[in-house]
Amino acid sequence: MRVAFAADHAGAALKDELLRRLVASGTEHEAIDLGGDGSDPFDDYPDFAARVAFAVRDREADRGILICGSGVGASVAANKVVGIRTAVCHDTYSAHQGVEHDDMNVLTLGSRVIGPEPAWECVVAFLGARFSGEERHRRRLDKVLAIEASERG
Repeated sequence: MRVAFAADHAGAALKDELLRRLVASGTEHEAIDLGGDGSDPFDDYPDFAARVAFAVRDREADRGILICGSGVGASVAANKVVGIRTAVCHDTYSAHQGVEHDDMNVLTLGSRVIGPEPAWECVVAFLGARFSGEERHRRRLDKVLAIEASERG
């Protein structure tokens, strides 16, 4: 699985740690670093959210991981891109359930809220999950997609 990572100045250190762990894990995941090295305190989370969202939308990545200070801003920004479903998840249940029930394709984390170990556990849960395709989950996802389509015009 190709996994795109990006972070603003607040999330850069956690992004680097998670990238390092993913590469060291020996899994077949391909990590794609879309930036944010923490050197510019004026870099803005929407720019990095867009990078990940567009990479997932355009199928340059299968999933994405976004990190900002709280996770909220990056999540809000990424969800503006058609086809992106992301949420701030600071627990493993939400990280895998969001994929299994809601077909979430981007995980957003807040570096000022979660530490490296629980963040890594969330990444593992997120990347290990698959959409269930169960009728009730498909029905609900179809309703979400209908809302999205109505907004596109």
